[in-house]
Amino acid sequence: MSRTVLAIDVGSTKICAVIAQIENDNSIAITGAGTTKAQGLKKGSITNIELASRSIKTAVEDAKRVSGSDVKTAIVSISGAYTKSLNSNGIVNIQTKEISFKEIERVMHTSLYNANIPNEYEVLHALPYNFKVDDQDYIEDPLGMNASRLEVETHIITTQKSNLNNLRKAVQGAGVEVENIVLNSYASSIATLNDDEKELGVALIDMGGNTSNIAIHSGNSIRYNEFLGVGSNHVTSDLSMALHTPLNVADSVKLTYGSLLTPSNDLIELPVIGDEDSTHEVSLEVVHNVIFARVEETLMILAQFIDKSGLKDQMGAGVVLTGGFSKMEGIRDLAVATFGSMPVRLARPIEMDGLFENLKDAEYSSAIGLILYSAYAYTPYEIDVNKRVRHTNELPTSHHNINFNAGELEIPVAPSEEIAESKMVSLEASKKEKSDEASSFSKFWNWATQLF
Repeated sequence: MSRTVLAIDVGSTKICAVIAQIENDNSIAITGAGTTKAQGLKKGSITNIELASRSIKTAVEDAKRVSGSDVKTAIVSISGAYTKSLNSNGIVNIQTKEISFKEIERVMHTSLYNANIPNEYEVLHALPYNFKVDDQDYIEDPLGMNASRLEVETHIITTQKSNLNNLRKAVQGAGVEVENIVLNSYASSIATLNDDEKELGVALIDMGGNTSNIAIHSGNSIRYNEFLGVGSNHVTSDLSMALHTPLNVADSVKLTYGSLLTPSNDLIELPVIGDEDSTHEVSLEVVHNVIFARVEETLMILAQFIDKSGLKDQMGAGVVLTGGFSKMEGIRDLAVATFGSMPVRLARPIEMDGLFENLKDAEYSSAIGLILYSAYAYTPYEIDVNKRVRHTNELPTSHHNINFNAGELEIPVAPSEEIAESKMVSLEASKKEKSDEASSFSKFWNWATQLF
């Protein structure tokens, strides 16, 4: 039975809503999309719930109109602003000597319990980057293995509870319930990175209008993430101040003449800010120098983030740039020079059925990543914002509404007679069955992994 999902990418300059049909085999077909200018947001965080709700509602209604479907729940992106990350680990003994999903769930929750998370913060993602079975490191998937002890090292991404609450209220104000929340750089990495890059280690940088988010993958999981409140709109502001011209004119200059390649000496005529009846001439060389200075500074700060992560030597695949800001002409060459001759690739979201022409642009990577996340294209295991352990082979589960009242998480459970009609099956119901099947599954699993 196919299901319809709604993804809402709450960006710093635009809200993008995408509706897709996901089949039982997890094949995806985009059926609708809507984009509107973001209001009530600053640097990726909500500053006015009413204005943000209005923007979200406009984008969602446009997507519904194109799709012809009425979706009530959504998976939503959240900015990396105000996030904090930490690493933790957990160890459990295996009584049955065989690792079932129950033990994997237990060890991951143990690593979460051991983490020192501040009271005002809520977990967004807990991503395991190293499973250890007895003394064997870097097990890709421990399910079905024989062992007496299971360990996990986990990268935990947290954000302020108030940040999550405000996002949830804004989406609810648009008439949509929040099913899940995903970090935008995580979503972008799902839409742009290939398996080889994740395996070799890579930094994904999503450069947007007002923000730049970086996520470093190593060993098929995010190991580091950071946020920079600088984007392409800062280039517009710099041009407006340097050229003494209105912001809308500066934006047109950026879009028309914005390039990091060799400048020309041609002159352009621009209106003067505050006195738009008079004009003055400006050299394109000045335009180039202003843009170059801002982009170079942004890339240098991002390079410092990579150095600070301590994972630079594990980034065999280099850097992948995506987001609207990454479309600036010549940015790849400047990035190669700034990141110390690392390989740099400019990425767009991967192709899929029904992908509208405008959604193929780099600025829609996060929105497409949310749809892919709904089709389980994430790391083999993770704990999501609902405190639920997810895995790539899970069955669709009933929609959860996230409620952060008094800092507690409430996940309403549907009555048993309604489960057959719901779009998503709780993993709780399948855990016992999975544990019982572990023995026979392990034989199949060992055979399958040897084949591949």
